[in-house]
Amino acid sequence: MGSPRIIAGKAKGMHLKSVPGNVTRPITDKVKEALFNIIAMEVAGSHFLDLFGGTGSVGIEALSRGAESAVFVEKNRSAFITIKKNLELVGLSENATVLNQDALKFLQKEASSQFDIIFIAPPQYKDIWKNTLSLLDANINWIHPEGLVIVQIDVLEYENAVFNSLEEFDQRRYGDTLLVFYSVNL
Repeated sequence: MGSPRIIAGKAKGMHLKSVPGNVTRPITDKVKEALFNIIAMEVAGSHFLDLFGGTGSVGIEALSRGAESAVFVEKNRSAFITIKKNLELVGLSENATVLNQDALKFLQKEASSQFDIIFIAPPQYKDIWKNTLSLLDANINWIHPEGLVIVQIDVLEYENAVFNSLEEFDQRRYGDTLLVFYSVNL
């Protein structure tokens, strides 16, 4: 797979640096384009949280398309540095915050702000996606009441999960990648 690129907006066509090694599983351009076609009306002016940030491709795409701010949470030091470099490369650092910490520990803290869109793309096959959603559900103040949570997982990982405040309302499959969409249901 080549380096990720920004599909639309201010940084359209720019290629991002990849994280060295195989510690991340970048979203494909096809899946990212489909994702942003689905959430297009929600992105402009939004506050975006990119958990398990990897290259930063999804959050940077959101900034490129007019998100007001993006916070990236990435535990891996190489990926953290790559996100910072990619933001500088495309000139979108000003409205971005990059945190070098564990996403699950981040969500356990008291919510410091609310996000309109939360994107979750954790390491595969470890049930981290369900643990992340459980933490969000227990600390629902991270999500704006009309917000959106999107999980990117391998189709083999999916199982129906029931939460108190998060409700699955859609899913889309692209090859072996599954996007699962949740809304807040208080």
